[in-house]
Amino acid sequence: MQPLKCIPQETDWRAAGLRYFGYNFFLKRRFGQRVHKISLDAGFTCPNVDGTVTVGGCVFCDNRSFSPSRRLPRQTITQQIDEGIRRLARRIAARRFLAYFQPATNTYAPVDRLERLYREALAHPAVVGLAIGTRPDCVPGDVLDLLSQIANETHLSVEYGLQTIHDRSLVWMNRGHDYSAFIDAVDRSRGRGFEICAHVMLGLPGESRDDMLATAREVARLRLDSVKIHNLYAVKNTPLADQVTAGQVQLIDREDYISTLVEFLELLPPMTVVERISGDAPPDFFLAPAWCLDKPAVRAALEAEFCRRDSWQSKRWTG
Repeated sequence: MQPLKCIPQETDWRAAGLRYFGYNFFLKRRFGQRVHKISLDAGFTCPNVDGTVTVGGCVFCDNRSFSPSRRLPRQTITQQIDEGIRRLARRIAARRFLAYFQPATNTYAPVDRLERLYREALAHPAVVGLAIGTRPDCVPGDVLDLLSQIANETHLSVEYGLQTIHDRSLVWMNRGHDYSAFIDAVDRSRGRGFEICAHVMLGLPGESRDDMLATAREVARLRLDSVKIHNLYAVKNTPLADQVTAGQVQLIDREDYISTLVEFLELLPPMTVVERISGDAPPDFFLAPAWCLDKPAVRAALEAEFCRRDSWQSKRWTG
């Protein structure tokens, strides 16, 4: 096998025996050691919650279900980082961390408040960079200028909620923006020094496999730095939970999800980092489907399907 140092960085994950460019592999290569994200809750809301765009939030959304920080009593950013490190020390051998502004829309505030919060996180001695989750319609010019400034100083990933390229699905989920907003955000983010990540959901009602793979082809065309993929799942006390309980929405099963996920990854460029391959929620919040609670089984099923097909990320990428 060719020595790792002689292999282009966008394909060294394959030399390491991986089927896709996983996030842990990327972070270890980037920082030279294990790095883990710590979820932070800065107390933001969203424009489709406060009525600026719409009301009610996304049909699937309860921020407490997917963000550990929102399930805890509110603390300062520094206190949350310290607590996150204490929790992770029990099970993960990481000494350096990314401060992850996760729940709600983390660029949806005056720029001076954003800078104060971001810099408080960066001042922590164990923090080596930031990840900021937001919506594509919430990055005005002054916010992008701030993000660019921070990216010149440290590692920064900006995670945009794409979900899908199909506007009919965005309407169904009550996103309050269309796909063109994502294109606009990506165009204005390019060349600013930070990584551009897209969140994608598979198994949205009314979307065929061809529809989902069309989203994959668009992610590939845009040459995004990274992608976070998960199945649509339902948490309690959401409109989606009501629709699932009433039989109005059928959630994708594991076999279909894994098969679609492999085909999705086959279409991505080899340099696109895959930050996530599935999603779940704590049992107290979770409704369905039960299969996605077993993450090791999902990872094993993905690996088995890749092996069965003798396939890998980018196998069908056309460049």
